[in-house]
Amino acid sequence: MAAHDPKVLAIGEAHAQKGTEGIASSTKRFTEDLLPVIAPRASDLLLELWLGDPRCKREVAAVASAQKPVVQKQAKSNPNEFIQLGDRAKALGVQPHVLRPTCDDYAELADAGADAVPKMLSLIRRLSTVDARSYLDRNAARAPSKMVVLYGGALHNDASPPESSRDWSFGPDLIRETGGRYVELDLIVPEFVKKTPVWEKLPWYAAWAADEGAPKDKATLYRVGERSFALIFPRTTK
Repeated sequence: MAAHDPKVLAIGEAHAQKGTEGIASSTKRFTEDLLPVIAPRASDLLLELWLGDPRCKREVAAVASAQKPVVQKQAKSNPNEFIQLGDRAKALGVQPHVLRPTCDDYAELADAGADAVPKMLSLIRRLSTVDARSYLDRNAARAPSKMVVLYGGALHNDASPPESSRDWSFGPDLIRETGGRYVELDLIVPEFVKKTPVWEKLPWYAAWAADEGAPKDKATLYRVGERSFALIFPRTTK
């Protein structure tokens, strides 16, 4: 990955789900093990964490209600772990940021009805692209220029997204913005992986399944595209 000399490192995860609280999540492992390694080369960390605007509390509440079917399946620790990641980044000299939808954004989502979730995913793409572009523009005037790190769901960082999720991925936007100096890295907790179509269609799954007999105490990095990688963590030792 270092050979790409990325201006953007876009990290995606499968969010921890309820019932997995005893297993170290991707966020926790990234915070403790990987962030200290990349911090010297990074200027900013943009988290897929929304900050509600106090000027439109009614719309913010309506959007939070629309998110419930998705969020209620996730581990309650997820938001706190993202906050801890931001705190750790700041302590290491990397400026953390969150997404800041406007009241107009919230109003549009609140009125979206059944389309609220797809519109939220598209909004994440738009806000992430705009924010990352501003950090890149600022970095271009600095020497040495450092990279921007984005951290969120693996749906958004695809370098070559399928048609079904193309509207939700900022990968192609930031590849153009950086002249190709973009790396997609998915972080996978093996205990979260299930033998379901959602997982089986991922480009690293077949190779990972074929390696089932390999040692479980080591991480494995798969290259799944020109600038796309998947890191499978070791299994949690109990």
